[in-house]
Amino acid sequence: MQVNPYVVPLPAPARHEKEDNITSSGASSFGGLLKDALYKANQEQLRAAEVTQELISGKIEDLHQLMIVTEQAKLSLQLTVQVTSKLIEAYREISRMQV
Repeated sequence: MQVNPYVVPLPAPARHEKEDNITSSGASSFGGLLKDALYKANQEQLRAAEVTQELISGKIEDLHQLMIVTEQAKLSLQLTVQVTSKLIEAYREISRMQV
């Protein structure tokens, strides 16, 4: 099987060093939880691209695995977009409140 020489290699995932998101009360901070969720969504997108490249290069032959990984990445991205929209909407509502 001939592989296209113009295929761009996947970027290496950025190093994710977990910060200590635990507050003094023992609960995780909202920002830390949001950062972790965005990191996981990004990792799923990168994994979907990696599996696609493996299918193209012939390393895997299971199309079902590719479909499952890409659907998980798609759902993760949709959830991220919806949560972001809700956060922006909540911020706008709070900024419109009169003090």
